[in-house]
Amino acid sequence: MKQLRVIHPVSVLLRNKIKRRFTFLVLAIVLILSVGLGLLLYQPLMVASGFASKEICSGTFVSGLDPNQVYADMVQPEGAIGIISRLIHVSVDREEHEVTTTIAGLYKTRAIYGEGTGCVLVYEPEDISLVTAANTASPVGLSNQQAPEIAGPAVVEPKNEQLRAALDHAFAERDQPPYIRTQAIVVVKNGEIVAERYASGIGMDTQLLGFSATKSVTNALIGILVRQGKLNVDQFAPIAAWQNEKDPRHKITIDELLRQTSGLALKQTSSGFDPASRMVFLERDMAGFAENAKLVTTPGSKWAYTDGNYILLSRIIRDTVGGRASDVRQFAQHELFSPLGMNNVTLEFDATGTPNGAASMLASARDWARFGLLYLHDGMAGKERVLPEGWVAYSSSQTLNTGYGAGFWVNLPASGNAPYGLPWGMPHVPRDAFFAMGNMGQHIVIVPSQHLVVVRLGVAHHPDGLVAGADRLVAEVIAALEHEHN
Repeated sequence: MKQLRVIHPVSVLLRNKIKRRFTFLVLAIVLILSVGLGLLLYQPLMVASGFASKEICSGTFVSGLDPNQVYADMVQPEGAIGIISRLIHVSVDREEHEVTTTIAGLYKTRAIYGEGTGCVLVYEPEDISLVTAANTASPVGLSNQQAPEIAGPAVVEPKNEQLRAALDHAFAERDQPPYIRTQAIVVVKNGEIVAERYASGIGMDTQLLGFSATKSVTNALIGILVRQGKLNVDQFAPIAAWQNEKDPRHKITIDELLRQTSGLALKQTSSGFDPASRMVFLERDMAGFAENAKLVTTPGSKWAYTDGNYILLSRIIRDTVGGRASDVRQFAQHELFSPLGMNNVTLEFDATGTPNGAASMLASARDWARFGLLYLHDGMAGKERVLPEGWVAYSSSQTLNTGYGAGFWVNLPASGNAPYGLPWGMPHVPRDAFFAMGNMGQHIVIVPSQHLVVVRLGVAHHPDGLVAGADRLVAEVIAALEHEHN
């Protein structure tokens, strides 16, 4: 006979109690892990959402491009965004001039376009006032152009087949990702355009985002204020939060901000987890966030590239010229853009009216070339001095043992690599060259010994569109022009 096991009622109760506790424990662990993961991913997902809203807004309403193309070329290939692409929803409202992005129905961000101020991420109802003020403000007055015109109204075709081949090479596309996506090239020799080309949908007046090439524009605005006697690069940075002499940040100079040697804890990895990403895409007051960063190294002792230094310089510019976005617009237009003949340009702002002088100016390829000519011509626009004497030499002088100057990259030997594993310079280009450079392959290359400026703009995610591609392009252009001369 089969023997039956007798279970005491108390044992059943105890086992059920243990089972319930175990289930509760598992649920608690799952909940804790879910909350922890949510907190861990909150910042990078908000950064991804903000990046999509802001760049699609600028591409659509400033550049006049197809928002779907902007997403495909600029947003989706960045970092891990492609992995979560199916969870991203972007809404473009052309009537209200705004873009809204969510990820899995959450992590909502919103960017609004304003005439003259471009696109700004808004976080609170009052942030919209900046855009509203921009849309109702009178147009920024234009002063007389001082720099000679660089070309006529028609696209300038290459003067010889070798130069044409150089442009062909730069516009050649890969048959699979990552793509190169060259959008515009302008070559200026002896003050005149000798070749230019634009991708489909891009024209001579299309404003294209310079990303970190904007830092070089901030260098120019600081230089103008130095020429006017309102700032000095050796002075302690006039940041209100640092005025206590016991604060170790008190002695950070404008020069150290320009040279990326401030020592502030504003690490930039573009991963979404880093402080610099948070500053740009989660904080309505970018400079307010940056000025609260702690000091991690002695100012001037170590080079560390970060948008934070240039956001602080942007706040200094804003406060020096009047304190409002409209004051910055008037100043930049009257003192820099108009004398150079830069008529298709938009400098964008954060929600507090501070310009994003680290990474957010859009201009036509011709206007980026006009900006490069200012530095080729030692800070002169025609017969008018825009930058102080010696400013170009200062800006293109090497910082520590790096390939960086003071707002420009320099073509000098340096140890290690630049950020993101890029090479420091262009080995096939003359050593006296220096350049503005931005994410995805924005380059304004100035070669004094060749009386040359070469602009390459695009949305590259392959080395052939980044520094290596710019190196090859400029070298091929120089060879083509020398061949023509011979």
